[in-house]
Amino acid sequence: MIYRTSLAASALLLGMVGAAHAQQTLVYCSEGSPEGFDPALYTAGTTFDASSHTVYNQLAEFETGTTNVVPGLAESWEVSDDGTSYTFTLREGVQFHSNDQFTPSRPMNADDVIYTFERQQGEGSWEYYNAMSMPDLIESIEKVDDMTVRFNLTRPEAPFIANMAMDFASIVSKEYADQMEEAGTPGALNQRPIGTGPFVFEDYQTDAVIRYIKNEDYWKEGEPKVDNLVFAITPDASVRLQRLQAGECHVMPYPNPADIDSIQSNTDLEMLQQEGLNVGYLAYNTTQEPFDDPQVRRALNMAIDKEGIIDVIFQGYGEIAKNPIPPTMWGYNDSIEDDPYDPEQARQMLADAGVEDLSMRIWAMPVQRPYNPNARRMAELIQEDFSEVGVDVEIVSYEWGEYLERSRAEDRDGAVLLGWTGDNGDPDNFLAVLLGCDAVGNSNRAQWCNEEFDGLVQEAKTISDQSERAKLYEEAQVVFKDQAPWATIAHSVVFMPIRSEVEGYIIHPLGGHLFDTVSLNQE
Repeated sequence: MIYRTSLAASALLLGMVGAAHAQQTLVYCSEGSPEGFDPALYTAGTTFDASSHTVYNQLAEFETGTTNVVPGLAESWEVSDDGTSYTFTLREGVQFHSNDQFTPSRPMNADDVIYTFERQQGEGSWEYYNAMSMPDLIESIEKVDDMTVRFNLTRPEAPFIANMAMDFASIVSKEYADQMEEAGTPGALNQRPIGTGPFVFEDYQTDAVIRYIKNEDYWKEGEPKVDNLVFAITPDASVRLQRLQAGECHVMPYPNPADIDSIQSNTDLEMLQQEGLNVGYLAYNTTQEPFDDPQVRRALNMAIDKEGIIDVIFQGYGEIAKNPIPPTMWGYNDSIEDDPYDPEQARQMLADAGVEDLSMRIWAMPVQRPYNPNARRMAELIQEDFSEVGVDVEIVSYEWGEYLERSRAEDRDGAVLLGWTGDNGDPDNFLAVLLGCDAVGNSNRAQWCNEEFDGLVQEAKTISDQSERAKLYEEAQVVFKDQAPWATIAHSVVFMPIRSEVEGYIIHPLGGHLFDTVSLNQE
């Protein structure tokens, strides 16, 4: 059933929640639709919530609520003395899911791990894998035996284990992939996912609802806690809150900042909150005139009233960003001074650069994110600020999946509002993935390749000592600030309203919404 009207949606959700009295059904009012269900193809948190955080596992994983790396599908690993060889011992007896097209004939083994990564070594839209320089890093993947896999690297890579816990590293079934390829339906991996995770994908009505059922054979004893998991796709934050208050869903992300006080006073709800490991930004296309000139970019940055944005968009629940990584992350360079808000100087700098009567586009996201709760309104505020320095702005937007696809094009016009929540607690995950040369045309929406910056970031990867790595990242932030490929806007506080009957939900600092340990108190 697809949501035809809000009334039909409410009736459906009430039915789901009512059925929870017989079985525990957790309903999550998600903020948007996934682009697909193969996490290796994407970088958006909305997509990861629906795929890698529910259906799949990784060799290593992040302990929920922390950035600590713990064993996952690999029960242990060993690193060679020179840091270029990682040997993973796999967990015995882990079963893949099944569906009406596929029943696995064996447990997960080394063939699945090798297939997961070798497919990304080839041609294709492996955005995250390529942005992290994985094709150049991984020299070979070796099957030691059925339950042991060795990764041989071309150089030491300090965050390698943490990288193996990330979404793009979700282990897929080679047997399923082979059968779907033989059947002429290779797209099934992205439409009907098969993993080893806590929930089994059951059904997806586009832009409406995703249904999962409990994985009865899950390798973690006692998980998941609920029998059914439902993603009720609800892009409007006000509607999400209405459904939460009505008991039509149990958990919702990204409330409107203006609603936070009323949520906190509602005795049926509990408001969880945590300082976000995130950054929201405006990325110029640095390959296009006049945005190829750092002076023009710095001038535009000085025209933006960030304090006003914090007040209006975040209702004060955020802080101005001056660096491309959040201040809670190691390696943050606090000595950097932010661009002052100075429209008069901005206008003069544009004139000195020979820029007159500039017209540009600002791209505004159609969905809420923790780092930007209202991109359209933020774009309007920036539009007003830029008009004060003689710059005419047209605001454009697209459906979320199309927005992400179009915005990565190297010939994209104007500047795009986006942001990032850290995936592994390492500065490399921001600096290399969002601003490195290997990420141009993918997650580097500024299309910015600066040799000095990239050299510092790449060198930092090869060093195991965190304090030495931090020095290089601090230098890289100086280069970033001078060259200004982005206007850094804000770091937000993350709020998560849940119903009072929800037990075991933990805000994850890496931005994912995880439900394997969540239950409902129905007394």
